[in-house]
Amino acid sequence: MPEIRSVREVIVAQDLTRRFGDFTAVDHVSFTIEAGEVVGYLGPNGSGKTTTLRMLLGLLLPSSGQAQVLGYDVVRQAEQIRRQVGYMSQKFALYHDLTVGENLAFYAGVYGVMGRKPQDEVLDLVGLRGLERELVSSLSTGWRQRLALCTAIVHKPQLLFLDEPTSGVDPDARRAFWDLIYTLVDQGVTALVTTHYMDEAEYCKRVGIMRAGRLLALETSSILKEQTMQGSTWDVFLDGQPSQGLLPALDALEGCACVRRAGLAGDHLRAITPPDVARERLEAELLQAGISEVRIERVEPTLEDVFLALAAPDS
Repeated sequence: MPEIRSVREVIVAQDLTRRFGDFTAVDHVSFTIEAGEVVGYLGPNGSGKTTTLRMLLGLLLPSSGQAQVLGYDVVRQAEQIRRQVGYMSQKFALYHDLTVGENLAFYAGVYGVMGRKPQDEVLDLVGLRGLERELVSSLSTGWRQRLALCTAIVHKPQLLFLDEPTSGVDPDARRAFWDLIYTLVDQGVTALVTTHYMDEAEYCKRVGIMRAGRLLALETSSILKEQTMQGSTWDVFLDGQPSQGLLPALDALEGCACVRRAGLAGDHLRAITPPDVARERLEAELLQAGISEVRIERVEPTLEDVFLALAAPDS
């Protein structure tokens, strides 16, 4: 195994593009990730997140553009990259008819990791010690998730690619998994994590937002909110009215002259207005539209608000 190169910029992508026939899955994406960062790659399914990861791993050749990972070229030196990077795929690439211990031993062998000590260390880290004899097919999704992480870090990589690692697990397991990610980061690991959960991106130092193959932005969540949401964010509750009244109220809200954008937000509505709009004006315009008994609260924007603003047709 070649000596790990000491580089501050662990990933550098320039105009990275991948086409499948006439379809462009990743469209001239450029970004840099520094050592020690946790970067969230946020976007809906089909936005190009996984294709980007596969190019960075050297599993898929770019149609154009270039990238370096840990100082290695993704086209010419893909094998060196894969030896030093941990990759956890969406499907948790595990053998269900093998035990926890057998799966981990297999991946340790693939990476050339000798002895039991490295395997025991990662089992302790993720809380799987004592389950070595359990068949993977008998594990819950949350435990499979942890085992998949074990197989990705048994060779002590300095960079982790985690592709939708919390998809399909419950909220408690999702939070526990992010605790594990930061435990690894405290040990010097850099992580690039794809997700379609908007709330998870708040855990990341920086957030990249993908849509239709394009990287719309890559910044800290606070800067994204400040630069993108140039206005006020309001939650609008229909007090004392049945939930089926939300859609007529949404139509009314979208028709208000002071509202830039409106949408559903669970059991209430969310509105974005220019910064100089007061609550009283919003209430008055809704009342004029026939919507009364509303409770309006000013709130901090979320990354979902940022995504919707960036993905809007006129953005």
